Amino acid sequence: MALKPPDAAKLQEAAMTHLTRYAATELSLARVLARKIDRWGRIQEEAGEDAGEVARACRGAKGAIAGVIARLKELGVLNDGAFAASRAKRLRREGKSARAVSAHLAAKGVRGTAPEDDPARELAAACAYLRRKRAGPFGTTPELKILAAMARGGFSQATARRALKLSREEAEDLIKTLWEDGLSPAG
Repeated sequence: MALKPPDAAKLQEAAMTHLTRYAATELSLARVLARKIDRWGRIQEEAGEDAGEVARACRGAKGAIAGVIARLKELGVLNDGAFAASRAKRLRREGKSARAVSAHLAAKGVRGTAPEDDPARELAAACAYLRRKRAGPFGTTPELKILAAMARGGFSQATARRALKLSREEAEDLIKTLWEDGLSPAG
């Protein structure tokens, strides 16, 4: 073969490069590394290498992915729990419902880490959603239209209706509770 397939050292280097730019879960990083190997395989086949030999080399390289991920977990570089907590906090601040956050985390490969089931935080997230959409106390969007949008966003009807009835000041105060760590919200 013209080039050797990526080995564990090259895969770990690629993983570290990826992690310096992007937050990732174990599953998403495994996908990134698998795509890197697949790209290598396509390049080899385009260069005229035997497809069977390239496929065997790719399978061998993909077998090293689990070891690379285990090593990164051991080093503390890759932590699904920390990723889930950070991402959930960010999504809640953006006005995502608990259901939307859970769906997002599941899509990223993080299971069993549903956000807290706190009605006050859900109401605050609904207020952040309304501010982002310039609706309810923050705008003039028709009530039925925004209720439908909030339902699609995963908010319960009771939460959506409560958020719509709040005054602008009450809603702003609730949104501030999403920023408990001292950061100021982006308006």
